[in-house]
Amino acid sequence: MREATRKKWDLSASFYDLLAYGPERRWAAAKRALFANMEGRILFVAVGTGQDIRFFPPGRDIVGIDISPRMLAKARSRAAAYAGKLELRLMDVHSLEFPDYSFDQVVSSCTFCSVPDPVAGLKALRRVLKPGGMLYMFEHTGSRLFPFNLMLNLMTPIWKPIGPEMNRDTVANVRKAGFEIQQVNNIYLDVVKTIIATSPA
Repeated sequence: MREATRKKWDLSASFYDLLAYGPERRWAAAKRALFANMEGRILFVAVGTGQDIRFFPPGRDIVGIDISPRMLAKARSRAAAYAGKLELRLMDVHSLEFPDYSFDQVVSSCTFCSVPDPVAGLKALRRVLKPGGMLYMFEHTGSRLFPFNLMLNLMTPIWKPIGPEMNRDTVANVRKAGFEIQQVNNIYLDVVKTIIATSPA
């Protein structure tokens, strides 16, 4: 487990819900629509404090992982209230403790702006995803639009020590990891988006 990453998110756990309150309300409809696709056995990456659990459709079989014990401690009451099967596990996406082809789907939410080696993390997800399995991502990324690209580039070194990088090309990283992109839907400009991809059969 990457200790620097764990420590960063353990520190953020104490104020994460406060910072996430506005964005979670703003993106609620988009997340519900994306998560409605959940079926089969699902891996949810970086469950954090469990803010996204309320958007999960009921009755699903989900394993939620996170690198931060303090994040998971805050998520447990939300997981316990979920109307389905939801197991929380402490785990680093770079070293997943699951056999090959363990999941039908992988879902992430504002995750790959923060994974230290995003392509390696996405390759790890491909390993545990069944051939032909689906990857659903709700992510914020860098922008090609001025002045947003400049703003995000300037913000990244400020935010990186305590949170995400603001200027990543996550769509390109998904392709580099060997996934086949099916859809990219912009939710806000070209910064907040959903990415739907498959692991080649």
